[in-house]
Amino acid sequence: MEESRFSNQTAIVTGGADGIGKAIVRKLAEEGAHVTIFDVSVANAEAAAGEMAEAGLRVGVEIVDISDEGAVRSGIESVASSNGGLDIMINCAAIVGPTSTRITEVTTEEFDLETAINLRGTFLMTKHALLAMEKSDYGRILNFASIAGKEGNAGMSPYSATKAGVIGLVKSAGKEFAETGITVNAIAPAVIRTPMVDGIDPDQVKYMTDKIPMKRCGTLEEVAAMSCWIVSAEASFCTGFTFDLTGGRAVY
Repeated sequence: MEESRFSNQTAIVTGGADGIGKAIVRKLAEEGAHVTIFDVSVANAEAAAGEMAEAGLRVGVEIVDISDEGAVRSGIESVASSNGGLDIMINCAAIVGPTSTRITEVTTEEFDLETAINLRGTFLMTKHALLAMEKSDYGRILNFASIAGKEGNAGMSPYSATKAGVIGLVKSAGKEFAETGITVNAIAPAVIRTPMVDGIDPDQVKYMTDKIPMKRCGTLEEVAAMSCWIVSAEASFCTGFTFDLTGGRAVY
């Protein structure tokens, strides 16, 4: 175990079975947290937990669709009751939706699905994590926004819109709980090299990467490092903020 920043702390990571979520799960667990993966894929979640176990890390699994309030409520209540509370909730679960697609060609069904997962899911995870954290007056909530939510990516209007919504939600919730021991923040990454990005049209990825002054994708290690600082006790004076992780693309 590298450090013990999170010893005796309980954490939930949505979308924790792969990509950014899995990298964060590993780092939290290495630093002492009791982590539970929330994911919709049984196979992926169990594979990730097995991979962690091989590395000597104990990670739990709950199969949760974050767009379903009943599933979110019961999943969070189960983790909190089993571990004596909830200290950390990191919401990584999201879908990209249509890419290289003009808004006039996006279907209402595609837009609604993206909204259900990316925005309603963020709302539900934040709401029920806050309800659990209020009991101990301590907690760290981190939601994943995107540079697309700040600047908009052409060809990705549903994704851009939902991630802008995440930023607004974090600002509001952070202010509402600013006088408590609970913080609510977000990260807005540019392109991070993940399996999800590997599945996007290469022209769309080039469009996004070309806008990054560092002219490269971010790494999973960089995302995990920033995420774990934000949800640590050290980040006690930061709330309602969306942290930049864009290699210089956004400087505000």
